[in-house]
Amino acid sequence: MCKTEWIRCPICGNKTRLQIRTDTELKNFPLYCPKCKQETLIEARNLQITVITEPDAQTQSR
Repeated sequence: MCKTEWIRCPICGNKTRLQIRTDTELKNFPLYCPKCKQETLIEARNLQITVITEPDAQTQSR
């Protein structure tokens, strides 16, 4: 039987509405927290969750 675990918000640390199993793999997943109302991009593999930080958009100079 696979182990399941609740995904916790990386910002406030509270449980979200999602669970993952040991065989779940997520890439560029938009995780929404109902408590702090923030959305973050995460990756998950083997119950390890990492936050993806994208660089801010740069203005193009001519």
